[in-house]
Amino acid sequence: MRKSILISVAAILAVTALLAVGLIALRPEPTGQESQALPSAGEAPDEASSREVVPPRPDCPAGGAGGVELECLGGERGADQAQDGGITVVNLWAWWCEPCRAELPVIEEFAQRNAQYTVVGVHADPAAGNGAALLNDLGVGLPSYQDSENLFGGEFGLPRVVPITVVLRGDEQLAAFPYPFEDVEDLEAAVAGAVEG
Repeated sequence: MRKSILISVAAILAVTALLAVGLIALRPEPTGQESQALPSAGEAPDEASSREVVPPRPDCPAGGAGGVELECLGGERGADQAQDGGITVVNLWAWWCEPCRAELPVIEEFAQRNAQYTVVGVHADPAAGNGAALLNDLGVGLPSYQDSENLFGGEFGLPRVVPITVVLRGDEQLAAFPYPFEDVEDLEAAVAGAVEG
């Protein structure tokens, strides 16, 4: 009896160890940059993040995303680019998110085809350098804000998942789509439905 208990415990430990190794192996690697280092003892987080190298990126529209003031990811705040009707389409994403990686080129194509809207990204992760590097690696020129503290998601009561595409009229949320879009036509139909609805 005791021998069978020891064998069972050993089997459980072995399976747990294999699962842990598998999860570590599946963790995404940083793209083009080192992961952001944690701040040293006694150092403020913003001091540590200011040392991080963030590749240059396009400038962001002034006024933030939906009235939430955020830093521009790798760029400066430019002139206010809000279009007639004040419709802004915001894509919330993170550098480690595989569905985000697939969706970001779709968001950029949507922006190029729909100049009537202001289209921006919000990188929802503290590793700004990794976010900017991912966009550069993908060849995506979408202006994106940096949101290390979930200010945008918190302001609009969004679930803590990425990707999410949010349609705003000024600072009023018209719709939120907490899933990736695989093609531009589906995204165009979803945004048009939110704007007209």
